Amino acid sequence: MLQCAVGRGDINVDFLRSALAGNRNGRARGILDLLIPRADSVLEVLANVAFRRAGLQLRRHVEIAGVGEVDFLVEDCIVVETDGATHLEPRQVTKDRRRNNAAMVGGYLVLRYGYDDVVHHPERMVAEVKAVLAMWRRGDFRL
Repeated sequence: MLQCAVGRGDINVDFLRSALAGNRNGRARGILDLLIPRADSVLEVLANVAFRRAGLQLRRHVEIAGVGEVDFLVEDCIVVETDGATHLEPRQVTKDRRRNNAAMVGGYLVLRYGYDDVVHHPERMVAEVKAVLAMWRRGDFRL
């Protein structure tokens, strides 16, 4: 509910933070750190929480030349997209493929996750992102 209210502009995170001063409100302030000011879907919110809890460094809604805006850029090398039902429509599939290819040509690795992955298997999603990140750091990719 809080994510929705912030996303719609009904309430301001700075206001909430100021209202939660004091030692007893630390957990509540921690929740504020998980909010995405402009989330496009609940999948983004859930993936963001999973990635943050796993300690991954990420940026949200990053504009990449030739690709456009991506949901997440993890450790500045892995593009992670969270795909809802609209990404199954033929026109969107074509667009997503072009964006994937452009990201790869630009030097980024791309992982895509759908509803089932994000909602029911976030631990697997995080493990895959971490595995790809470890391979990237070691230079273990085959071309």
